[in-house]
Amino acid sequence: MSAQPFEFNGVVRLTRVGATYVVFTIIAGFAAINTGNNSLYIGLTFMLGGFLLSGLASKGGLKHLEVEFITVEQPWAGYVAHGVLRIRNRSRIWNVRDVILTSPELAEPLFLAQIQRRSEIDAEASFLFARRGVVELKTIDLYTRYPFGFIFKKRRTRLQGEVVVFPRLLDETQARERFRAIEGEQVSSQRPGPGSDVHSFRDFVRGDSLRQVHWKKSASLGRWIIKQTELEAGRAVHVVVDPFRPRNVSDDDFERMISQAATFVYVMLEKGMEVIFSIPHITEHTKAGEDADAIYRALALLQPSPEPVAQTIDRHAVIFSVGDLREPKSA
Repeated sequence: MSAQPFEFNGVVRLTRVGATYVVFTIIAGFAAINTGNNSLYIGLTFMLGGFLLSGLASKGGLKHLEVEFITVEQPWAGYVAHGVLRIRNRSRIWNVRDVILTSPELAEPLFLAQIQRRSEIDAEASFLFARRGVVELKTIDLYTRYPFGFIFKKRRTRLQGEVVVFPRLLDETQARERFRAIEGEQVSSQRPGPGSDVHSFRDFVRGDSLRQVHWKKSASLGRWIIKQTELEAGRAVHVVVDPFRPRNVSDDDFERMISQAATFVYVMLEKGMEVIFSIPHITEHTKAGEDADAIYRALALLQPSPEPVAQTIDRHAVIFSVGDLREPKSA
């Protein structure tokens, strides 16, 4: 995000109006000294007083402003998410005007026309996060040229908040081309009829019905095993994400793989498929129309593993790994 014209690293910066005002003040000062005219001295005093008042008012106003993070709708990396910030003015004297808030996490600067003394307002803000994962909101910059527009005053204040950002989704065209073959494989596996024949077995995940448990196989293996019929297998897809990242694989390649997996899950759910999602120690089962936040959250928090991790993989599972970034693999 490019810097705005008013942003700067210091604490105070003269505006064009302020620079012009300073020049005229200097000229009036020289004229007063050279002529000894009392009217010029009085005018110079008012000009210096106005400049001093401008600095005191802007400093006093920003000093008592507090910003609190309230909420944000579930953000996806690379997409704008709308949220709310609460700005509180604890000053007993100053009504602050023309305040601008900026932060690396804000999609655009937030402008506040006025904040009355001893009051607070809730302002709608647009957030934009570059990468997935846990993002901590730490600081936010406040700018104002109140009251006369002579100077820009800046103050950096603390902002406490934590947001889990879902992975970046591939654009629609790229996703359609990337997963065309796999979608065809899933559809072709469907067969007409009641689908009562057993197609495959898999581990029990949250959301499965106990009526689908294969009791004999569960007893022999010591864990619950679910049987899938032909009809169920035709409308379900098992997605496995392998977090192993070899040393020669970059962080960007790993993030691209996570985005592919998140996009594939999103596309499958949009097409009415059931998704069984697996990463080490976590398995989620989500049907079309249900909330899939648990899957996206698991992908958002997934960290690369320096060593291979064993996982239970169904024979028809779609596997995402950094071993082959061009196409996801089918087991």
